[in-house]
Amino acid sequence: MGETTYMERELSSQPETWREAAQLAGAAALPGHGLRVAVVGCGTSWFMAQAYAALREAAGLGVTDAFAASEALLGADRGYDRVLALTRSGTTTEVLRLLEAVRGRIPTVTVVGDPDTPAVGLSDETVALPFADERSVVQTRFATSALALLRAHLGGDMAAAARDAEEALTSEMEQEWVDAEQFTFLGAGWTVGLAHEAALKMREASQSWTESYPAMEYRHGPISIAAPGRVTWMFGPSPEGLAAEVARTGGLFVHHERRDPLAELVLVQRVALARAQARGLDPDAPRSLTRSVMLEAP
Repeated sequence: MGETTYMERELSSQPETWREAAQLAGAAALPGHGLRVAVVGCGTSWFMAQAYAALREAAGLGVTDAFAASEALLGADRGYDRVLALTRSGTTTEVLRLLEAVRGRIPTVTVVGDPDTPAVGLSDETVALPFADERSVVQTRFATSALALLRAHLGGDMAAAARDAEEALTSEMEQEWVDAEQFTFLGAGWTVGLAHEAALKMREASQSWTESYPAMEYRHGPISIAAPGRVTWMFGPSPEGLAAEVARTGGLFVHHERRDPLAELVLVQRVALARAQARGLDPDAPRSLTRSVMLEAP
C-alpha cells in the first residue's frame, strides 16, 4: 500500500473526532429553536450544509436553507435570523465575502477548523474544531465532524454513529468497488447531501467518474447510466423496488441500511483512497486543487 497518507490517517480518526465534536453540541452560538437559518459553505461544506438543513427542518426547529456561499440568497425579504457558515480553512474567498456582506445585518456563526483565520474576525460567533482540521487537500474528518456537531445539537445519537464508523473502518473492501468503471451515489432527505459529498470525494481523490442524485430522481433518466461494472450506492433507506431495477441493468447496487449514513460516507472515503492508490495518485495533492480556494480581488 506504500506510505500512509494524510487522508488515510485523517479519515481513520473520525470516530474520535465525532465524539469530541458532539461534546461541543451545547454551544450557545449554534442556532436555537424557531430561528430562520441560512447555512452556507463551499464544496464539501456546502454538502454538509445541505444535510444539516434537511435534518433541522425535519426536526421542526425552523426554516433552514442551504446555499453555496457564492449563490446565497440573503436579501432582507427572506428574513433570516442567523447565517451559519461552515469552513475548514477559514480563508475561502466566497465565505469571507459573504460574512463581510451580511455583517451588522444578520448575526453570523461560523464552524471552522482553523481558529486563527480571517473568518473568525468576520463572524459574530464561532465554534472551532481544531482537533478535526486536516493536512490533506481532500477533506474528510472536518466536514463529518462539523456535521456530527450539528447533528448532536439537534439531538442525534453520535455515540451510535461513531460506533458504526469504527465498523466501517474495518469492514471488507470489495475489489469490484476498487475496479468499478463508474459510481452513482443516491440519498433521500438529509442523505442527499452525503450522496453529493461521496461523489465529490471520489472525483477529488481518484479522478473517478461519479454522479449523485436524490434517490427518487434516479429513475428519471440517470438510471440509464447503470450497467455491468458500474456501481449505484444508496445512503439511508432505499425506495421500494430500486435495488431490483438496478440489478436488471447488470449494475451493482450497494446498500448498508443498518449503518448510520455518515458512517457509510467513511466507507466511501476508504474506497476513494483505495482507488487513488490503485491508480498511483496522491490523494493529499489532487490534480488542480488546493486546501482553500482564495481568489484574487476583482
